[in-house]
Amino acid sequence: MNTSMPTSLTSDARAILKQPKVTKQAVDSFHQIENPRHRHLIRTLVQKIHDYVQEVELTEEEWLYTINFLTKTGQMCHDQRQEFILLSDVLGISMLVDEINNQKDINQTPSTVFGPFFVDKMPIRNFADSIVVDGEQPETPLLVKGQIRNTKGEPITNAYIDVWQTADNGMYSGQDPNQKIDNLRGLFISDSEGNYAFKSSLPVSYQIPSDGTVGQLLNYAKRTFWRPAHIHFKIAAEGYQTLVTHLFTDNDEYLGSDAVFGVKEGLIVQPVLKSADEASEKHFGLKKDYYLIGYDFILTRS
Repeated sequence: MNTSMPTSLTSDARAILKQPKVTKQAVDSFHQIENPRHRHLIRTLVQKIHDYVQEVELTEEEWLYTINFLTKTGQMCHDQRQEFILLSDVLGISMLVDEINNQKDINQTPSTVFGPFFVDKMPIRNFADSIVVDGEQPETPLLVKGQIRNTKGEPITNAYIDVWQTADNGMYSGQDPNQKIDNLRGLFISDSEGNYAFKSSLPVSYQIPSDGTVGQLLNYAKRTFWRPAHIHFKIAAEGYQTLVTHLFTDNDEYLGSDAVFGVKEGLIVQPVLKSADEASEKHFGLKKDYYLIGYDFILTRS
């Protein structure tokens, strides 16, 4: 008797006939989910995981190790740290999701990864305030200023601009118990002409945390832990898509090897050393030489 599959079957049909009974049962068990998008997401995920397990012939020991790894990843998470986001970042998934969901308008500011160290509800600061609130003020401060606009060039008033960065030791507040939680963080609101400004210190390149499961993974893979120097931004305005992005400083040695693949050409900026003058003191409270980063953010309408 000829038991071979009919040649008229498509490759997809052959795959379905070959798949283990438990795979079909597991996928079909979610068919009653009412939301069609949720049903598609969960059924596809179950199918892909089963396909992977079958393809690599996963052992029981390997699957148990995976479960323990994910359990420990969850145990590393708390209000100021999200190890799962960090895992998503180093696997390149965060940037892939970013690419799929953003940049629908080529005129908007490029987006990039959110990162695991955002802290919500930071203090609302005034125009040109410093976000350095802990320790000594930098010898040469950094002024970051610009305008929030839409893709037509129109200023956006009352845009909420969350900013955060590491201290000189390469650690974020919340990660570093020796820093006040609001150090190098702040929420600014654009003025009637869409302008924003804040003072800070030059950001530094730093290593992502190595004390958790992500660190174990990168060590095992002999991958770099370094991220190039940057400042985080989350910009939200009514009627516009929220923008999550960074500004990276040029000439950083890690721009081409970012551990989380987050660098985009349009986000690289050059701090310029400026001499203080009457205008800088009047508008920004700067009485000594400072570095300047000027950058306009372009948002897309919802």
